[in-house]
Amino acid sequence: MKYTYLLINIFTIIGPLLSSFERKVNFKAKWKYALAANVFVAIPFLIWDVFFTKQGVWGFNAEYCIGTDLAGMPIEEWLFFFTVPFACLLIYETVCTLRPTPTFSRISLHVATIVGTLLLALAIVFSNQIYTVVGFSLAGLLLLTHGLILKQKYFSNFWIAYLIHLLPFFIVNGILTYLPVVWYNDAENFGIRMGTIPIEDSIYSLLLLLGNITVYELLQRRN
Repeated sequence: MKYTYLLINIFTIIGPLLSSFERKVNFKAKWKYALAANVFVAIPFLIWDVFFTKQGVWGFNAEYCIGTDLAGMPIEEWLFFFTVPFACLLIYETVCTLRPTPTFSRISLHVATIVGTLLLALAIVFSNQIYTVVGFSLAGLLLLTHGLILKQKYFSNFWIAYLIHLLPFFIVNGILTYLPVVWYNDAENFGIRMGTIPIEDSIYSLLLLLGNITVYELLQRRN
């Protein structure tokens, strides 16, 4: 169906939009920070996406898109970088509402350092797979930046939000890769799938979520 990818975007964002008005979380009061973070982080991700699409690292099935393309990608893919991060920031903000004053967690920072180091090591070992190299390298560097330099209290909330976000991640990505709306060239990744989802996508999603949270928190502190 031509509207499949568009509908996935709509269903991804509609719940978080409505939930933004819930009084306790009151996410609507922070929309300006969320949207600014979404735009800022979307720019490098879209450049990455356009390049990988042109290189055939992944691509899109026209059967499930409305047919409006921009820079070689369906308009739905552009929307993805706003609907998904916005929804993920609501998950994060909900966690922050439940844990408004997280204590400084050395464990969460140690985990960031260990996982970041492991990702960089894997990027070196599997240097022939461009999706693996780029995704793991960038995620590894961002995790190490948090674990060794930034050391923010909110980082423990990030890990909780990341684990929670995996449920909708598997649903949305599962649909996208099962139909498939999005296809992958397995020569450019591990070739290991979680169901129909390349394992790299879970790291890609971590990078997207943490990038948005980092900017989101920075904007709030500066304000």
